[in-house]
Amino acid sequence: MKRTNIEIKARCDDHEMVKKILLSGNAEFKGVDHQIDSYFKVNSGRLKLREGNIENALIHYNREDKDDPKESDILLYKTSKNSLLKDLLSKALGKLITIDKEREIYFIDNVKFHLDKVKGLGKFIEIEAIGKDSGDKSALLQQCKFYLNLFNISKENLIPVSYSDMLLEKQSN
Repeated sequence: MKRTNIEIKARCDDHEMVKKILLSGNAEFKGVDHQIDSYFKVNSGRLKLREGNIENALIHYNREDKDDPKESDILLYKTSKNSLLKDLLSKALGKLITIDKEREIYFIDNVKFHLDKVKGLGKFIEIEAIGKDSGDKSALLQQCKFYLNLFNISKENLIPVSYSDMLLEKQSN
């Protein structure tokens, strides 16, 4: 499945405040997912295998590393948990890093919200405005900006890179 997202990632220590706002806006709570994301060495973009209780997928994406809401071009292939895919990819490409996180998942229409607790990094929020085609980009950007303001997320808390980049940097220091 190919899709375009506009998304943000930000530090967020007050998950309770965000949950209250989401639930008051009739967000649909999908559950809490313990996810292991294995990132692999690739020539372009990022490739990760997500293994969770709710979400399981092989995901390749290209995304600019910038603080502002950013466009992601995503290829997503749904997988089953505990497949041999991780071993195959590890042997063929080499594993880059593993991210261990607890993720609360909410939806309001086409906007997906993640409240993440990432082992070794802390607490974050991700907002993904999910498009059906590339013509939706300006509307998706407006949705992201609306929720940035609603949750009172400051520019200083925006994160330009992936959790994998953050953990790799932390491990190199």
